[in-house]
Amino acid sequence: MQLLRSNLVDKNIDFQQNKGFELCDSETFFEECISKKEDINKLLKPIFNKDVFSVSDNTFNFKKVHNRYIVNNFEGQIDTGKMGYELIQKVQKLGVKILNNITVESFIEDNTDIEIITDKITFKTTKLFIATNGFANKLLEEKVQPARAQVLITKPIKNLQIKGTFHLDKGYYYFRNIDDRILFGGGRNLDFKTEETFEFGQTAIIQNELENILKTTILPNTSFEIEHRWSGIMGVGDQKKAIVKQLSSHVFCGVRLGGMGVAIGSLVGKELAALINE
Repeated sequence: MQLLRSNLVDKNIDFQQNKGFELCDSETFFEECISKKEDINKLLKPIFNKDVFSVSDNTFNFKKVHNRYIVNNFEGQIDTGKMGYELIQKVQKLGVKILNNITVESFIEDNTDIEIITDKITFKTTKLFIATNGFANKLLEEKVQPARAQVLITKPIKNLQIKGTFHLDKGYYYFRNIDDRILFGGGRNLDFKTEETFEFGQTAIIQNELENILKTTILPNTSFEIEHRWSGIMGVGDQKKAIVKQLSSHVFCGVRLGGMGVAIGSLVGKELAALINE
C-alpha cells in the first residue's frame, strides 16, 4: 500500500484511513478470534509500533451481529476507479501502449522470442509477463482458481453514519461507505461452484442475500435503493500467497492475488519487473 500511495499520491486515489471492522455472528466465534488478538498484535508491533487490533462496541448499531467488533486500526480505503485512472495516466505518459478489447488466446515460445496469438492480431515479443490473475488458467498451468465476486452499490443515503471498511461472515462479505453510499459485495460461499467462473454477471441467490443483509443487518432502520450491480473475477488458490515467478526463458507471471489486489498488487508488479533483470 505504501508503494501504491507513493506512486499515485493519496489525494488522487482518495485514500482514507477510517479503520476496518470485523463483525462476528456469535459469541463463540468472537471469543475464538479475540483469543488470538494479543499474539497477532505482538507479531505486528515491530512493523506498526502500535497495537493493530483492538475491540469496540457496536457503535454503528448493526443488527444480528455480536455486540462488539474487532477493529483494525490501520485499515484504509481508496477509490479503485480513481486508482485505475491514475495508473493508466502514469504509464501512458511513460510511453506504455495499452490495447483494450483484445483477448490473448495463446502464445508460442521459441529460443529467441514469443508469438502472441489474439482474437484480432498476431505479433511477436521478446518477453511476456502474464498478470491476468483470475484469468491466468486460460494461459497457464499454475493453480489459480477464478472466483467471481458480485457487488452492488446503493443510491446516496441521507445522513449515512457508517464510515470505514467492514467484513462479515468470516470475510465472505465486505462493505464500506463511498461518501454517502454503501458498497456491498460477497456471498460466493452461498454457491461456490457457480462462482468458480470466468463469466461476469449476477445470480439471484447472491443478489437477494446481499439485499437481505443490507435490510436486516447493515441498514435495518434506513430505506435505500440499489443503483448499480456488477461483478469481478478474483484469482484464488489453496494458499494466500501470490505466484510471482519466471516460467521459462521469456515468460513470467504475477497471479493469484487472493482478493488482495489493491493491497499487494503494486509489490507483485515490482517483484515481477525485477525478475527480468535476474
